[in-house]
Amino acid sequence: MKLDVQTLAAKKSGSVTLDDSIFGLEPRKDLLHRMVRYQLAKRQSGNHYTQERGDVKKTTKRIGNQKGGGTARHGNGAVSQFRGGGKAHGPRVRSHAHGLPKKVRAAALRHALSAKVIAGELIILDEAVMKAPKTADLKKSLSKLGLENTLIIAGSQIDENFAKAAGNIPNLDVLPSRGANVYDILRRHKLVLTKQAVTDLEARLS
Repeated sequence: MKLDVQTLAAKKSGSVTLDDSIFGLEPRKDLLHRMVRYQLAKRQSGNHYTQERGDVKKTTKRIGNQKGGGTARHGNGAVSQFRGGGKAHGPRVRSHAHGLPKKVRAAALRHALSAKVIAGELIILDEAVMKAPKTADLKKSLSKLGLENTLIIAGSQIDENFAKAAGNIPNLDVLPSRGANVYDILRRHKLVLTKQAVTDLEARLS
């Protein structure tokens, strides 16, 4: 399929042919869902921790008499029913990450890109380069293109001036082509790819 290429000034700058095996698929929600869960689980810090019975330093002397006290025969003050005792089955430091085959991850990225094409939320830019790191200038350019909530995927390297200008704009993410991922693509309303990013993604996913 062919899409028009635009400049930052919102002017047409030719067209580009997209690979149908990457940008022309019927999106599968199950793949996208699995990939988003995989990414979010991997991002969890997993450092939540509470002291359990074995971590609390308390007396192990029998509490009260063995018989005749009228209560249970407790022999440890570190159990969860006593004040200052450990929590029963509390959270421990662990990794929340789970596995997902490499082929499934690659397929999910293809379906995420195709979903943006079908929804009409993909814009191809000739290049993401600025002469000076001016946030106001970039804001004007984005408003001309009708971009408010956007992910911009540049080439293998992000232009330094462009990155600085974009850093102060809310709801705008800029990633290199190798950083393209399903979660960031889906969480933004619009996806902007440079011509170099299209080439890089097709080489990566073909």
